[in-house]
Amino acid sequence: MLNISIVLYHPDWKQEVLPLVEELLHVNYLQKIFLIDNSEDKCEKVPLKSEKVRYMHMQKNLGYGKAHNIALRESAFRKTEFHLVMNSDIQVKASDIDSMHDWMLANPEVGQLMPKVVNPDGSQQYLAKRLPSPLDVFGRRFLPKSWITHRNKLYELRDLDLTRPINAPYLSGCFMFLRTKAAIEAGLFDERYFMYPEDIDLTRTIHRNYLTLYQPEWTIIHAHKQASYKNKHMLWVHIQNMCRYFNKWGWFVDKERTLFNALLSNDK
Repeated sequence: MLNISIVLYHPDWKQEVLPLVEELLHVNYLQKIFLIDNSEDKCEKVPLKSEKVRYMHMQKNLGYGKAHNIALRESAFRKTEFHLVMNSDIQVKASDIDSMHDWMLANPEVGQLMPKVVNPDGSQQYLAKRLPSPLDVFGRRFLPKSWITHRNKLYELRDLDLTRPINAPYLSGCFMFLRTKAAIEAGLFDERYFMYPEDIDLTRTIHRNYLTLYQPEWTIIHAHKQASYKNKHMLWVHIQNMCRYFNKWGWFVDKERTLFNALLSNDK
């Protein structure tokens, strides 16, 4: 069985949230959809009528990981085997989620799954990555593109065959199909991050004991907003939280990063 959590902040109910939730309600294995609203103002008339949808207004912006942890703990308490963390800007077929569920049941060594992710125009988003160094993160933002083109391709696994599964230590938080047990053992999202590197942090921790798999058997559409590329405040939030990440794991010496990145291949 499966729970799904979606964290919202001033959401577009009509164009984004409602169509997604209506599709998710067709998932056969679905137990509960948690809509966790970090907006300051509560949506007084949530336009959803289903006992499988639970709307939770947080009254303030808790951040991405902390809000998802509320639902993840509920999945752990209810012994729900799988938990899907996802963004509201995703388009996915309910039948594909059921198929992922069956595949995860048949592959207990996998703790986390991410399908192929594409833009609305069909072009691929490279969201399975190597664990980043400070140069990977800050170089791609502040150095001339020509200086880091090759390094960025390696960071985004473009040197591997992306038509085949990859056991990657970093999978995007836009769609994290989690084995609840694996997430709990990893300690859930580290709530010291307001947003951005919590997906790196959780994936690499799960990766210690399970496969964390990019699986292109399925494809989803992601209308990636990239807020920190468009908003100076969000850029500062991104920088602060990446500094917290490197303070935790190591800026220039991170033996686990070196090991995990060296082991990357297309072998499951």
